[in-house]
Amino acid sequence: MEQDRLNSPHTSAICLEVLGHQLQFCQDPNSKHLGTTVWDASMVLVKFLEKNCRKGRFSPSKLRGKRVIELGAGCGVAGFGMALLGCDVVSTDQTEVLPLLMRNMERNTSRIMQTGSGSDSFGSIEAAELDWGNENHIKAVEPPFDYIIGTDVVYAEHLLEPLLQTIFALSGPKTTILLGHEIRSTNVHEKMLDMWKSNFEVKTVPKSKMHSTYQHPSIQLYIMGFKPQGNTSETVREMAQQQTEEVGERETMHGSEEDDSKYGFNKDDATDNEGKVDKDLVLDPENRKLSDWEARRCGAMAARLLRDVKIT
Repeated sequence: MEQDRLNSPHTSAICLEVLGHQLQFCQDPNSKHLGTTVWDASMVLVKFLEKNCRKGRFSPSKLRGKRVIELGAGCGVAGFGMALLGCDVVSTDQTEVLPLLMRNMERNTSRIMQTGSGSDSFGSIEAAELDWGNENHIKAVEPPFDYIIGTDVVYAEHLLEPLLQTIFALSGPKTTILLGHEIRSTNVHEKMLDMWKSNFEVKTVPKSKMHSTYQHPSIQLYIMGFKPQGNTSETVREMAQQQTEEVGERETMHGSEEDDSKYGFNKDDATDNEGKVDKDLVLDPENRKLSDWEARRCGAMAARLLRDVKIT
């Protein structure tokens, strides 16, 4: 699995510029927990926020004071993106990951405050333990939230139902869900999409809305909201009575013909990038060198060509 990571097993920290701030995220790729590594999808999501923050729903004027909860926060990259846009963020993970997450929070919050520039627009960020489905943990973070975010939170089928139930428990009728996902298992990816589309209005972020460098055909961003019919409490009761199961034949990912402006895009932008080759990443080594991101993404692509990566 190490071949599919952004960083080598010897990389203890990664530096990333986010909204004009030089942040540093400590990590431990050699630990037994997946949450202690900075995964590529978190960088794609935070750079998406950076690109789309000048106007629209992800601008600081729209996000200031919004309550955000990050699921499976790991090293905390995505949560810091929302906090830098003025949100009050609760980044959550399992207890084994919290020490590293809190260390990154303290280090980067201190960096932001010391620079002065842009610190006025910084919201807040804190860490909390949250095991999916744990009623006490969910109650302690005081839902509902305006936004629920997460990156690379689903890598096995058995996680789908507790994740869905936790999202419902943390949501209000107008909650927006923003998820980043790297496709490693086609089977898990298909079941995840079926589950999302059965319960939410799902929009796929198009390539044109992503950062020009921090993107890849295998990494998708989804913006989701609750369907108009019914309400959150009714859906929770329904989900408590049934197991997550496969539904119908897969839908296309172009979304409905309804107005998509509430998801931050026009209808023509909501296109499906899955399976398309990003021509910008087809490189001629004789003409230029690979950037670190491109080299690592090519390594990830090679690993998937050699074998179907499975995590148990």
